[in-house]
Amino acid sequence: QVQLVESGGGLVQAGGSLRLSCAASVSAFSTRTMGWFRQAPGQEREFVAAINWSSSSANYADSVKGRFTISRDNAKNTVILQMNSLKPEDTAVYYCAVGRRLYSITSYRPREYEYWGQGTQVTVSS
Repeated sequence: QVQLVESGGGLVQAGGSLRLSCAASVSAFSTRTMGWFRQAPGQEREFVAAINWSSSSANYADSVKGRFTISRDNAKNTVILQMNSLKPEDTAVYYCAVGRRLYSITSYRPREYEYWGQGTQVTVSS
């Protein structure tokens, strides 16, 4: 059965860093796009970053470009989000997501992701 477990969230001061990790038990992990999304209370789910199956392509939301880096380790079925220079507006629950299609491109659209983790809280203080 498919399971995704996020870890690494916490409380940090503005300007600090966090490293989020998502361990995915899913078939054909190495052929799927992996993504990170976030959602603040009362707000819509927001795209953060995505990386394709071979790590040859990655894209980011404008709000995190230059600060966040997405990577993956296919041998460990893991996707990572390194977050630097954190801002209070980064506060949200962060979710990892598994792409629906195999050998496909990255996407900012939630409907193109098939499986979702339970989320990990990131809180950035001023």
